Amino acid sequence: MPPAIQCEAMAEDALLLRFGDTIDLAINARVHAAASHLRQRWPELECVPAYASLLLRFDPNEWSSTSGRTPHQRLGDVVQDALNNLSTESVDTRLVDIPVHYGDTDGPDLVEVAAITELSIDEVIARHCATEYRVAMLGFAPGFPYLLGLDPALAVPRRTDPRQRVPAGSVAIGGSQTGIYPNELPGGWQLIGRTPQRLFDVTADTPSLLAAGDRVRFHAIDEATFQQLAATKSR
Repeated sequence: MPPAIQCEAMAEDALLLRFGDTIDLAINARVHAAASHLRQRWPELECVPAYASLLLRFDPNEWSSTSGRTPHQRLGDVVQDALNNLSTESVDTRLVDIPVHYGDTDGPDLVEVAAITELSIDEVIARHCATEYRVAMLGFAPGFPYLLGLDPALAVPRRTDPRQRVPAGSVAIGGSQTGIYPNELPGGWQLIGRTPQRLFDVTADTPSLLAAGDRVRFHAIDEATFQQLAATKSR
């Protein structure tokens, strides 16, 4: 049996559901299954998934009670009941394919990652592309996906000297996770490649290319293909 969900009032109109306290694929799957289920039951609830928690934003007036229970308590009771015996297998998730040019100036830390992991550069690339990842959450900056599912053999420490400017689209490894910088940002993760895909566009109807709960796969492209795709995206 999974551990019980813990409820915590975060603000007058916010309730935090805690599913655990570790970065874990199974726990994160429960978070996203809960978010999917609650959005279907109560579309007016705003659900914000994280690694092991789910923030619910709600209208306190809609959850007021004459029984003396607070809106947080009433919502917590209803949510707990709705999530009993929730299955993570029925959640329909989107698969997004991300092209990546690995190494060279687009992946300046690839050689170092290969040295740390004692793998060849080709094997690092092959292992990074072989995995299907889950977007555990978006954070750090708008559209930045924290991806779970990295091959343990590719886990490397963050850089001791973070960069002030990491180019938009940079694909990186930090510890046991991989991620993509959506815009030019400071950062200390190891840069192994870059995608021509635009991860975040504030002018778009859906600004973020990826959403929490999506599945992601990477595939390697050469520099010429990168330039062609980048030119198409910039039009």
